[in-house]
Parts: sequence; C-alpha cells; structure tokens
Amino acid sequence: MKKLTLALTFVLLGLTTYASVVTYSVIELNKIVQDTYTEISPDSVPVAVQTALNKAYPAAKLEKAFVNDKKEYKLQIAVNDQKATVIADVNGNWLKI
Repeated sequence: MKKLTLALTFVLLGLTTYASVVTYSVIELNKIVQDTYTEISPDSVPVAVQTALNKAYPAAKLEKAFVNDKKEYKLQIAVNDQKATVIADVNGNWLKI
C-alpha cells in the first residue's frame, strides 16, 4: 500500500509539472535612427547627381535637396502631381529610389 501511495504521489506531481504555464519575457528593442541631412539649395547639387536625376526622371522637378556627412544627397522631387524622395551619392549612383 505504501508503494501504491508513493507511486500515485509521483504521478500526480509529474502531471502538475506539465500543466504549469511557461511564461517568456518579451524584450523590445527600438533603434531610432536620426536623419543627419542638412538642407541645401537645389542649385548646389553636384552636376553628376543632376544628370542622373534628369536621365532617370526627365519630367521631374527638384523641389528640395539635402546632404549628409557621407556626401549622400536626398532629393525631394515632384513628377506631375506625385512627390517622391530619392537618395543618390556624389557620383550620381542611386542608393534609394
């Protein structure tokens, strides 16, 4: 009888262990990237960037221009009634269209 009681106790303890709820910690990582572009006049955009813009978007009008420390140019353009932002390097290669 002792063995039966002891075995029953182990079985019940084993079942309660499996019935417990596992909780996981959720860690949220937020990385905030700040734009470090400074506004420049559209006339001071390098010729290579202007040529690439005219070649890719002939009907585009350059509204605003920005530059960062790596000499990447963020251009806000308007094509007909749509507006877009494109990024090019100093040589006129597109980084983001």
